[in-house]
Amino acid sequence: MKVLDHLDATMNLPEHERMVFDAVCQLAADKIAPRAEGHDRDGSYPADNMADINALGMNAMFVPEAYGGAGLSYAVYLACVREVSNACASTGIVWATNFHALSPVIELGSEDLKQLVLPRLAEGAIGALCITEPTAGSDATGMKTKFTPDGDDIIVEGGKTFISNGDIADFLLVFGKWSEIDDDKGSITALIIEKGTPGLGYGKRESKMGHRAAPTTGLSFDGCRVPRRNLLGAPGEGIAILLASLNRSRPSVAAHALGIARGAFEDAVAYINERKQSGRKIVEFQGIQFMLADMATDLAMCEAWLWHVARLVDGGAEDFGVEASMLKMRASDLAMSIATDAVQLHGGYGYCQDYRVERLMRDAKITQIWEGTNQIHRQFIGRSFIER
Repeated sequence: MKVLDHLDATMNLPEHERMVFDAVCQLAADKIAPRAEGHDRDGSYPADNMADINALGMNAMFVPEAYGGAGLSYAVYLACVREVSNACASTGIVWATNFHALSPVIELGSEDLKQLVLPRLAEGAIGALCITEPTAGSDATGMKTKFTPDGDDIIVEGGKTFISNGDIADFLLVFGKWSEIDDDKGSITALIIEKGTPGLGYGKRESKMGHRAAPTTGLSFDGCRVPRRNLLGAPGEGIAILLASLNRSRPSVAAHALGIARGAFEDAVAYINERKQSGRKIVEFQGIQFMLADMATDLAMCEAWLWHVARLVDGGAEDFGVEASMLKMRASDLAMSIATDAVQLHGGYGYCQDYRVERLMRDAKITQIWEGTNQIHRQFIGRSFIER
């Protein structure tokens, strides 16, 4: 594991952030990881984990100090996403979704909207990013949710599907089409809707292959009346907000996937150093060593790119969409590959729920699908080389 330990040292976190990271690692190891199997088995929301996360002030990590947060770097946030996700992928995505959903308020919200959302976020409020609809997945222009202005309010009609944190969120960042703009792309608009808004309804929680403890639900909007001050940006600016949001959330999804990949790799190495066949440890067979070499090299290179993208963001870069897509695509493919190999290295035991790698393999799959399928990311990356 030394090569990965050496790689972690290249994060170069300042002392106060290193202390935060170490505290999160301790929480993940001592409390979150031991509960993960039970939450996965029961499909129960990890409220205990989230309470411990909030007790440590982890939501405040990415909120500016002016609104009650800690204003820490994107790099330490990504490192913490990886560690929590290594311990429990469901808890990792519940917590990270708060950033995915509400970081656009930090970047682009009006002062009124920041005052509404950010102090509560720092105290532990839950967010949800609401884009996907039955007719709008990777192509957001197919969405049907409609925003109709009515004086100082906006009337929301429509629905969303596959929304992480959907029925537990205190704040929903919802994308829909402004009724007065006749353009599939140019009408997309962003709006914050609070929990408890009349007309906001919830579908059933999905029963999923993995991330069973992280709630995923549909939403319905039946004449929801929302104050116009809850607009994020102006009508028609939603597609730019959506893309900016995804550029920052995709590295977070990559960190989540890399947490799963690391967990699978660590479990596999530990197992094959103990398990013997034909009088030898499994790790002593050359063919197994070749597998480990490929897994470790790919993991180290992908994590190095994670810290590269973190430095871009912390350095104020604005044009890093291709780098974010490369990272999300490769990290999620790697999570699935390493988790599959870890199951193989455990033999028949890897297929049984007594060992964590069975759960990690199930958790890994969705990382190739959400935040844009990897086919979409390959297309986006490839198109970037067309000379215009």
